[in-house]
Amino acid sequence: VILRNVLENPGWYTAYTPYQPEIAQGRLEALLNFQQLVIDLTGLELASASLLDEATAAAEAMALAKRVAKSKSNLFFIDENCHPQTISVVSTRAEAFGFELVIAAVETLGEHSVFGALLQYPDTHGEIRDLRPLIEQLHAQQALACVASDLLSLLLLTPPGELGADVVFGSAQRFGVPMGYGGPHAAFFATRDEFKRGLPGRIIGVSKDARGNVALRMALQTREQHIRREKANSNICTAQVLLANIASCYAVYHGPQGLKQIAQRVHRLTALLAAGLAQKGIQRDNRHFFDTLTLEVGGSQAAIIASAQAAQINLRILGRGKLGVSLDETCTAQTLEQLFAIFLGADHGLSVAELDSGTVAEGIPAELARRSAYLTHPVFNTHHSETEMLRYLKQLENKDLALNQAMIPLGSCTMKLNASSEMIPITWPEFANLHPFAPVEQAQGYALMIDELERWLCAITGFDAICMQPNSGAQGEYAGLLAIRKYHQSRGDSQRNICLIPASAHGTNPASAQMASMRVQIVECDAAGNVDLADLKRKASEAGDQLACLMATYPSTHGVYEEGIREICEVIHAHGGQVYMDGANLNAQVGLTRPADIGADVSHMNLHKTFCIPHGGGGPGMGPIGVRAHLAPFVANHPVIELHGPNPENGAVSAAPWGSASILPISWMYIAMMGPQLADATEVAILGANYLANQLQGAFPVLYSGRNGRVAHECILDLRPLKALTGISEEDVAKRLMDYGFHAPTMSFPVPGTLMIEPTESESKHELDRFIEAMLSIRGEIGKVQNGDWPGEDNPLKRAPHTLADVLGHWERPYSIEQAVAPTAHTRAHKYWPAVNRVDNVYGDRNLFCACVPLDDYRE
Repeated sequence: VILRNVLENPGWYTAYTPYQPEIAQGRLEALLNFQQLVIDLTGLELASASLLDEATAAAEAMALAKRVAKSKSNLFFIDENCHPQTISVVSTRAEAFGFELVIAAVETLGEHSVFGALLQYPDTHGEIRDLRPLIEQLHAQQALACVASDLLSLLLLTPPGELGADVVFGSAQRFGVPMGYGGPHAAFFATRDEFKRGLPGRIIGVSKDARGNVALRMALQTREQHIRREKANSNICTAQVLLANIASCYAVYHGPQGLKQIAQRVHRLTALLAAGLAQKGIQRDNRHFFDTLTLEVGGSQAAIIASAQAAQINLRILGRGKLGVSLDETCTAQTLEQLFAIFLGADHGLSVAELDSGTVAEGIPAELARRSAYLTHPVFNTHHSETEMLRYLKQLENKDLALNQAMIPLGSCTMKLNASSEMIPITWPEFANLHPFAPVEQAQGYALMIDELERWLCAITGFDAICMQPNSGAQGEYAGLLAIRKYHQSRGDSQRNICLIPASAHGTNPASAQMASMRVQIVECDAAGNVDLADLKRKASEAGDQLACLMATYPSTHGVYEEGIREICEVIHAHGGQVYMDGANLNAQVGLTRPADIGADVSHMNLHKTFCIPHGGGGPGMGPIGVRAHLAPFVANHPVIELHGPNPENGAVSAAPWGSASILPISWMYIAMMGPQLADATEVAILGANYLANQLQGAFPVLYSGRNGRVAHECILDLRPLKALTGISEEDVAKRLMDYGFHAPTMSFPVPGTLMIEPTESESKHELDRFIEAMLSIRGEIGKVQNGDWPGEDNPLKRAPHTLADVLGHWERPYSIEQAVAPTAHTRAHKYWPAVNRVDNVYGDRNLFCACVPLDDYRE
């Protein structure tokens, strides 16, 4: 029911990040459910609405610890029994931040003065350790305890929060999400309330709307990159919303009892396996366990591996003489029979039924067995039949506005068609069910597809090599800047750490530069919105041999093909720097020009923008980077599956070797089906933006255009003059568009008081004309305020959006109900109703509440 009605439903997967909460209450509720799930299972007070993967969540935990710990140490401790990919990603981040690291056995923790420590519960070998003594040691020196955990195990284990942990994180993949050869999966992240302003990523909070009704929104956004830029807690923008929603729906559907039964069954099968093997002399290394055993097999290791491969079962090789085996909810008694035969031979003489009928030792120590309740909110105890779940999902979907209902004209976001034919392969078991660390010879289909996609992306961008590992655009920025940093270090230029960034840049740019340990210097823009060449030359010269790079966007963030872009790149190269091109606007380049031809050394490609992976309401995304040959040795590698090309010692930036590999078929399908006509798509995107600009210019001035009076693939409408005359703001226009059945354009970026519109090539002239009709109608409404026909604070714009509650209530307004909710013929025939009135953002932040709301609050 979740597969069909969420993952395969464009009402869910084509939505955008819920910056406009009035038309996003459905997915906001699902995300709030996710946060409640994480809060309950981890035993902490506050959770975010997903991060990119477990390993990057670990790196964020380390960064949080450094921000909030009272310890003055610069040393971070990592338990050597954490997952290897996690250790690698955290090590990469620590090196960039200048943190010292110790990776050692936890028994040595007391020998070090630290600001935090990373512990795993259960650890990578399956051991379950009582963390309380370690956490007490950390707290004694005012350091933070960061614990990686398995969400399913926490149904049976004492929550880390109850053991004293300050941060708990991990992957929610086991809650209904396929392995997908590495992703996408939602990471979860929970911490204490006192650290809320240090939390990375989105937080969904409860507020109220203009009528005083409960309304959800993204809370505490002042922590984030789009506002705080280089001072942000993290560069994270796109997260894993669609996957977090799947995980939360999985919990809603199964409920606390159903989830506990799943966990108990997994644990029981593991206990039976351990007992049977122990009877035959095979002992395990880990005394306690949930679902993972580390087995001592001595000289039989090679024979057992061969037997397992013949049975199409993969075991984890743990050095000489040891093997790891993990079970999950897909395993059965037949799986145990196979494993007994693999480890002991066909004549093993064990019966799973007999073992199951006897008394088998539990793997969880009594003192760590969970006793606290969880998932007590009614939402987790109501929708347990398919009929009820189906209707609940539909109720949530109906509250939201996605591409299946209307154009989403968000500038710099490229909300284009996610074609059904491109989406179909991601749920095929051949793509969905592969383990991220399966032997490469078992993943030759993936290898062929990834190799072909890399070659196509090289041809499209002009770069020499592609790194597929970054699983978001912001991660691509971080990975690209690290490659630049390593390149300079390899040449003895470690002092090159200044990153020049135009004032109009996306907020992720300075946030990513800060994460790569670069000093951000802002380059001013001229009156036309272009990079001020004189200021650029002056600052590049002043930086001298400390100049690392420039981060440039092309077309620029103000929606124009900046004619001086080649000269801009030449200035940077002349001073020994590298050029990082932000790939946000690549949709206006494909087939017409290439980043490498312009002068870029590295750029990320937002596969969830230009190459049709859906936004999912705020993720998944993919942000692979293209690099010139001289940077290719310095991109990310991986500790488990070594990649060919990058230096072996390079650390990872994501948990999986190829990031969110299971969504790559979408981009492969798009490029394969479009071929040379990709250029046509670019041209139509540019045509659509210019058509809108031309038609709206008389009502709303287009702020920037090129020398020929044209824009690129997006245009900026200047609402500041009208605001000065009438008090009607860009936010009022954005909210009023909801009454017309549209998602708002991008507000106040890159210029405050403006709207940035990107129609994409996917929208028909009919839909563009409908948007033009809406905007011109809104301009007429502003005129009525300007003329005094409507009061400045009581008009359809200030009151927008309008809901069914408005219509059913007492109506005493200077405009009619029809003007409010059905201002055009289309809205009269196909009305979309926002679920809530305008949300009170200030109230939501002043009264922060980030868990599921009691049902009585909705009734009130």
